[in-house]
Amino acid sequence: MRARYPDAEDFIERDGVKVGYEVFGDGDPAIVFVPIDAIVQSQAWKAQVPYFARRHKVVTIDPRGNGRSDRPTDPAAYNDVEYVADTIAVMDAVGIERAVLVGICASAWRALLTASTHPDRALAVVSVGTNAPHLTPPHDHGPVDFEAELDVYEGWQKSNRHYWLSDWRGFAEFFFGQLLVEPHSSKQLEDTVGWAVDIGAQTMLVHGERTLATSSKEETEEILRQIRCPVLTIHGDQDNCQPIARSELVAELTGGEFVTIGGAGHLPMAREPVFVNHTIRDFIDRVTSTRRPPRRWTRPLDRRRRVLFLSSPIGLGHSRRDIAIADELRKIEPDVEVHWLAQHPLTELLERNGEFVHPASAFLAAESAHFEAESGEHDLHAFQAVRRMDEVLVNNFMVFSDLVDDEPYDAWIGDEAWDLDYFLHENPELKRTPYVWLTDFVGWLPMPDGGQREAALAADYNAEMVEQIARFPRLRDRALFVGNPDDIVPEGLGPSLPAIREWTEANFDFVGYVTGFEAADVADRAAVRAELGFAEDETVCIVTVGGSGVGGHLLRKLIAAYPAAKEKVSNLRMIVVAGPRIDPKSLPRQRGVEVHGYVHNLYRHLAACDLAVVQGGLTTAMELTANRRPFIYLPLRHHFEQNFHVRHRLRQYGAGRHLDYADASPEVIAAAMVEELDKPVNYRPVERDGARRAAGRIAELL
Repeated sequence: MRARYPDAEDFIERDGVKVGYEVFGDGDPAIVFVPIDAIVQSQAWKAQVPYFARRHKVVTIDPRGNGRSDRPTDPAAYNDVEYVADTIAVMDAVGIERAVLVGICASAWRALLTASTHPDRALAVVSVGTNAPHLTPPHDHGPVDFEAELDVYEGWQKSNRHYWLSDWRGFAEFFFGQLLVEPHSSKQLEDTVGWAVDIGAQTMLVHGERTLATSSKEETEEILRQIRCPVLTIHGDQDNCQPIARSELVAELTGGEFVTIGGAGHLPMAREPVFVNHTIRDFIDRVTSTRRPPRRWTRPLDRRRRVLFLSSPIGLGHSRRDIAIADELRKIEPDVEVHWLAQHPLTELLERNGEFVHPASAFLAAESAHFEAESGEHDLHAFQAVRRMDEVLVNNFMVFSDLVDDEPYDAWIGDEAWDLDYFLHENPELKRTPYVWLTDFVGWLPMPDGGQREAALAADYNAEMVEQIARFPRLRDRALFVGNPDDIVPEGLGPSLPAIREWTEANFDFVGYVTGFEAADVADRAAVRAELGFAEDETVCIVTVGGSGVGGHLLRKLIAAYPAAKEKVSNLRMIVVAGPRIDPKSLPRQRGVEVHGYVHNLYRHLAACDLAVVQGGLTTAMELTANRRPFIYLPLRHHFEQNFHVRHRLRQYGAGRHLDYADASPEVIAAAMVEELDKPVNYRPVERDGARRAAGRIAELL
């Protein structure tokens, strides 16, 4: 799923070649990402587009040879002047007179060339990893003969016609591996290789025969000296594609600004998106005299104390426990205001509880929708879904970053707010207030059928986390584990990495489980049943799959199980809770089965029921455990948290009965329901003071 989809998409056609473009947002000044290098697609700017589209009209253009654009077979169609003409034609098509032109590598040169040859159309130029032809000698990658046929191709010898034709993917993996020098760049490597595969070796060979706009250093310098608009150059000092001296000379010849990113390779907009976004934003504001919205500043001693709470939107469980923690925090510090940066379905629960959802929440990209788009039939590869959520996480961190730039808070609290935690560690200079991290699991775990590759990827993600915490141990002022040491899986983080429990005990405080409700509220079960309309002589089964939209297939299977269970339990009443993201009308009707949408304070129904059948999320399962209710859970396939972390925790409590979805026919489910109704419950008690303990640790920071 993309963090933001285009408001419009179309093509221009020049000399029989169609070039695809997309338009986002509507604000001045416009930003045009000129046709990017043909080996990738305009999606390479995915970490920038959603952010800038909130303030600007943004246009991206797929290059000839890739993405939605045509693949001409004439080398002349790829000449520099054609890309410049494409840029101007797209600007004309969407009604942009002047724009900030942005490019990387060869497209940075095309942005500069456009500004030089069409000065009336360029407000400014942002040039990343500039490939200005002939300006400096290229990198010395050793003897490389593009036309030589070799027995073995090693290193940069893979930049070779014959190797391209025999193993284009192999070249792309090598090439982008050289460009992405930063550790833990597996997702960016997957993206770039995938885009490269789309152009293919044959088209890339044609593209390589194009004519450049200049034939000498002197011609290039003259074009650059003619540029009159402001120029910003950005270059990583570990760039293995373009020598950093090229950007330095571009800045010198244009009178522009030069920014070096230490330790960065050739693709900083992908690998260091927060810094790049802030740098481009500040440059545009300076050179265009963009007026920021009016700000109000209050003397610190005259401010009410406020905390900003970010709660994971994957299900409703995080917000239930977070509301409980916020309530306890307000008991300790009555003058504290809690603001929530949240998205659906959390916003519905928060607003019903009278909480303040900050208006900036409207700019967040929907993580729940992303997970739903990634799911199959009771199947959600959670680890891979998180990896593919990269542009959503960048967008949502930028929303947070803008918010805290404008509004002061006394603490930030992130409950599995992966965007906040990751990008704060990547940009620690942005931390300006106490920060609290909450989670109920530690460690990405591979699924067995993912093989060695997935095991290596999960270990790499864990290694990055370990390195971040080791380098910045005080960035998290509080790291709170929602649970106890025994709840941690007996697994390792990866080869040469610590055991998960050992590392968690060294880096977290344990606050016990947070139930998210007051025990007294459901202590009188008979009264709750009467209030909810459950008759004394009926056996009530609650079926629920949490707050996401992933559980539709399971609900259908459970509804189909009702008739067989009803034959054995004559007074059985099944109440199906579809949640806020599944349309109850999409589920089949069955006599004796009630189907509801969102049910507020569902924990009361769970406390009062005789049996529950659930998906396997931690919150629902632990609410049932705390209230000592029999339940069956069917974890989503490939969901590492539900299958490993949650299942281990439930075993520690002796709670619930696990069924595998693939083996659970309606008849099997019905039989299990009948058996569980007859079994005594003997769970380990769940502590009731987790919210108070967590709030106490947070209050120490205020």
